[in-house]
Amino acid sequence: MQSIVDNISKTIDELSEGDVDALIKAIRTSQRIFLWGAGRSGLMAKAFAMRLSQLGFVVYVVGETISPGMKQGDVFIVVSGSGETTSVVNAAKVAKELGVHVIAVTSYVTSTLGNLSDKAIHIKGKTKVDIEKDHLKHQIQGVHSFLTPMGTLFEDTVLVFFDGVVGKLMNELRATERHMMGRHSKLE
Repeated sequence: MQSIVDNISKTIDELSEGDVDALIKAIRTSQRIFLWGAGRSGLMAKAFAMRLSQLGFVVYVVGETISPGMKQGDVFIVVSGSGETTSVVNAAKVAKELGVHVIAVTSYVTSTLGNLSDKAIHIKGKTKVDIEKDHLKHQIQGVHSFLTPMGTLFEDTVLVFFDGVVGKLMNELRATERHMMGRHSKLE
């Protein structure tokens, strides 16, 4: 657990405040916010969507049955550790064609997703790509990656990053947990 916390701390130290400000500006100035990612990255996107909704933003998760079509004036926040997940990259391409502002949250800002996005936010983490790239090297060296399996370090760090963005938004909007509870699901 300490290794995970250390990685998150290092990522925070290396994070660009300008990137955080750009994300917050996009959230605050967009008509609607769309989020998406595949697999566990998608779960992090959904968790962020829930908090943004509780702050009063109009938010949709791509792929849900109630999600409308995107249009100019919207922002699309996509989460992909590798930045190469085909379904995520294809969704970002379609959004760009519609004139939607695309923000990638990825470990690889020079990936296909990072390059086609208007803004790519670097979140360091071990992803499936790292495992595939370094597997043979690690086998030869006798080094085994025990930190987190299959990209979990990226998703752990993204969750903390998104919670930090929510905290900053709460401060800027002067929103309290009480305000958010008014929009919290009562069906739990």
